[in-house]
Amino acid sequence: MFSHHTNPEGVLHVTVVEARKLKDEDLIGKNDPYVEFWLDSKYKQRTKQLDGTNNPVFNQTFTFPLENGSSHHKLTFEVHDKDTMGSDKIGDVTVDFADVIKQNRPRDEWYKLSGKIGLRSHGELRLIISFVRH
Repeated sequence: MFSHHTNPEGVLHVTVVEARKLKDEDLIGKNDPYVEFWLDSKYKQRTKQLDGTNNPVFNQTFTFPLENGSSHHKLTFEVHDKDTMGSDKIGDVTVDFADVIKQNRPRDEWYKLSGKIGLRSHGELRLIISFVRH
């Protein structure tokens, strides 16, 4: 189901609070996770990398300016495990924030991360999303 609204001008605030129960991507040891996310894949943002944990606490806030009339209303989040040679994707989630703008109140929720295939949980990501009009 697609949202067909346009946004007022303002700033979307996204706090990547924490993750829990991340699926192990390494054979030995814990993940070295970070979160990469975007409204538009040409402009990606990411958290710091935290070493040796499957329950990282990031507590980092990012902003996305929204232009009046823009139709962006979904954020894509990918949690990765940093390795010596690149990184492995642990899981992802797409979040529709249209209701945050319409109701004008922040949302603080846990989101389940899905993997490439199967129903097995790849962990959860806690996000706080709010919008400030200009």
